[in-house]
Amino acid sequence: MSTQNIYLEHANITVNDMQEAIRFFQTAFPHFKIRGRGNTTREWVHLGDDHTYIAINQAKLSDLKTDRNYDKIGINHLGFVVKNVKEIADNLLSNGFKRDFPKEVEQFRIRDYFADTDGNQYEFVQYLSDKPEEKNSYNS
Repeated sequence: MSTQNIYLEHANITVNDMQEAIRFFQTAFPHFKIRGRGNTTREWVHLGDDHTYIAINQAKLSDLKTDRNYDKIGINHLGFVVKNVKEIADNLLSNGFKRDFPKEVEQFRIRDYFADTDGNQYEFVQYLSDKPEEKNSYNS
């Protein structure tokens, strides 16, 4: 098996309020721009940069609410590696978003969790080491 440079190109989510979802991601990542948009069977946007993006779909049924439960099948959160967790957390907090889980400061990483207005959880992780054995340490 060959070693490849694998990364997640995009995540595709459906939200109750597309403008609020765009606001959340542009608050966390101010450089994210709308790469494309459409309204075929539903309204959608691709929000991101040249390398990664979030595909955001407008829900047709607004009465559905995310019920995240780590005991049930489903996606629990999306994690983003970032250079400065504090900057992102400060931006989100000052724009009315709330932590969804206590901030975790470990020996080789800092993790902070926030939810968007639909209750979807996102983890922002800042690695404090470039060494894989330290970044991937589970003995913190």
